Amino acid sequence: MRIISGKHKGRRFSAPKKLPVRPTTDMAKESLFNIINNLYYFDSISVMDLFSGTGNISLEFASRGAQEVYAIDAHFGCIKFINEISKELDLNISTYKSDVYKFLEKTPLQTDLIFADPPYNFKEEEFIKIADIIFERNLLNEDGVLIIEHSKHTTLSGHPKYSYEKRYGGSVFSFFEIKTD
Repeated sequence: MRIISGKHKGRRFSAPKKLPVRPTTDMAKESLFNIINNLYYFDSISVMDLFSGTGNISLEFASRGAQEVYAIDAHFGCIKFINEISKELDLNISTYKSDVYKFLEKTPLQTDLIFADPPYNFKEEEFIKIADIIFERNLLNEDGVLIIEHSKHTTLSGHPKYSYEKRYGGSVFSFFEIKTD
């Protein structure tokens, strides 16, 4: 894995093999960040990274200067790894070891962007539940966006806040936004 842009551009890192993760590929991540780069100025946004795993997405946002990055994962090893890399690179990432659903139900945090990369074998209703909680609890700031990464075999377009999707190989990024009439 590597950091694509920002103050640590080109920096490579390897996660411990024992972590239960499926990191977003560099190609898909680069495409995703090209889209986000057209939506926001990185230095003016806050980000929540759900199911953060290796911290691949959190590290990219922090390297690009995001104001606040919150990484949430239930696995202690993942949180430990993110903390180690974040400290080594002097990045502003706050970590939370928690079940994502419990975290979303209780957190007072509101951010501009929420990225969720749950296991691809989740059932459709488990993906939808993420979006439902986020919008019911108003966890996005005005003009905020939720991006859920999932496999090409999952369809999330039936959600009322669904906006569009981008496909990269076997990965799909579904975008959800607060719709104003």
